[in-house]
Amino acid sequence: MVINSTTRFSNRVEDYVKYRPGYPAEIVKFLHDTYNLTQDKLIADIGAGTGISTALFLNKGYRVIAVEPNLEMREKAIELLGSYHGFIPKNGTAENTGIEDNTVSAIIVGQAFHWFDAEKTHTEFKRILKPDGIVTLIWNERKTTSAFEQEYDELIIKHGNDYVTVDHRNIDTEQIEDFFNPEPVLLEIFANKQIFDFEGLKGRLLSSSYMPTRNDAGYQPMINDLQALFDKFQRNGVIVINYDTKVYSGKL
Repeated sequence: MVINSTTRFSNRVEDYVKYRPGYPAEIVKFLHDTYNLTQDKLIADIGAGTGISTALFLNKGYRVIAVEPNLEMREKAIELLGSYHGFIPKNGTAENTGIEDNTVSAIIVGQAFHWFDAEKTHTEFKRILKPDGIVTLIWNERKTTSAFEQEYDELIIKHGNDYVTVDHRNIDTEQIEDFFNPEPVLLEIFANKQIFDFEGLKGRLLSSSYMPTRNDAGYQPMINDLQALFDKFQRNGVIVINYDTKVYSGKL
């Protein structure tokens, strides 16, 4: 993985759990209908974090191995999802999952692929997948079409530590196609959104690893700008962040 990618969310777990967007439930139906991903098949969620993408499948009755190297995030996932019979937490990375050969029918990656070493990950995914197994890469891509969304993005660029460097949008379709090569990759897009009051918007901002934390010198100027932005665009005390949930799927 990229240097520091394993630990960079350790001090953001609570905000991550509360304010990160989930994924549309339609994704599960799409994979079921397109690839016959039935509930008897074992799934590996790589870079599972606090379990947002894992929960999507657990809620539909699947068994999921949730592989996550960050201790704090893995412990939070266990706290939140430990009551599910099909939940299997595991300490591991994309490049070294610790999963046995040819044992999983599907690999899902929610908002994490841009942290992986693509070449080593490709080798590892092929090792753990069953023949005809599938890989699904999922991103919530925040839209920047409305005036609020554009100014919110400008605020992140202004105050973010390394946003331009680590933004998942730096991974383009060509790189994803290279990962699946020589097999074709299918892109499906789902609509998604979050509705926030100011405290929710602040939590959403702080859940991102590239933003100043509450203990950093740049925190208060950032919050002041966020408050001004919220006051400018809020309607009835809330604002809306819209996403395209992009789902890339195929075989390796």
